[in-house]
Amino acid sequence: MADVLPDIPDASPNLNGLKIMHLPLLRVVSGALASLLLTGTADAVADDPLRPVPTGKTALVDNPIYKTGELEPQNCPEPPVRHVGSAKGAESYLAAILKCLDKSWTRQFAKAGLHFSTPKLKIVTRSGVDDGCGEFPEGAQAVYCGEDKTIVVLLDKAALDDADSLFLFQVIAHEYGHHVQEYTGISHAFFYWKHPTTKAFRADQRRYELQADCLSGAFIGSVRHSLDRSKEDFAYLRLLGTDSSTHGKAKNQAYWLTRGFQGKGPGACNTFAATSRVS
Repeated sequence: MADVLPDIPDASPNLNGLKIMHLPLLRVVSGALASLLLTGTADAVADDPLRPVPTGKTALVDNPIYKTGELEPQNCPEPPVRHVGSAKGAESYLAAILKCLDKSWTRQFAKAGLHFSTPKLKIVTRSGVDDGCGEFPEGAQAVYCGEDKTIVVLLDKAALDDADSLFLFQVIAHEYGHHVQEYTGISHAFFYWKHPTTKAFRADQRRYELQADCLSGAFIGSVRHSLDRSKEDFAYLRLLGTDSSTHGKAKNQAYWLTRGFQGKGPGACNTFAATSRVS
């Protein structure tokens, strides 16, 4: 795929006066990583697969999910967040978007011939509380817990104040990307790859996180026609990243989000085979 952007405005500091929020970085605790941290062992990647879940390098660079084409278009109108600043309203909003994600990715896994189950959603309102994989980490907006296949979202003041943008939409789509990685064998292959150094691990961790950005973009692009949003709303998402040793440079986060948005499918998101834009 060519290194180009879709027909949305380039990210700019003001976006025609649209207020820009500086929000916490997204983080992930995958099934393999959670098991390593908490128990020293790993759970199975998927139960009773329709075909063998790929392993090792094949899972990372030649995964069958990459060959499934675009996500099938579906209508996913956003329900109104009745009261911006309300955790209850934002939770209902996220639950509705989760149903759309479930429908899209269930179809995609069927095309890949891989077993799939939909994730659960859990809401927390502050860091430090038990989220099912331990304490919800400080500085995170959301985590994916592979142990119990749950997306955990922090609905703090920053997120609730920005609930009328596409921010929460992208948050849950990104964490769903980690759920996709879990069931395709990508998570297991990444976390059990024999990285010779911490530096090498971090390099692949950035590929892992950038892939989740791309998968979120693919979903958003596939339902874009049903969203009552302006180009500026989509462009806003490209401004939310911050440079990170674990998640990559902000410009690369924006690139992979946009690449997925344009490609509308996981085939655009093979960050493990990419030779650039993964730092």
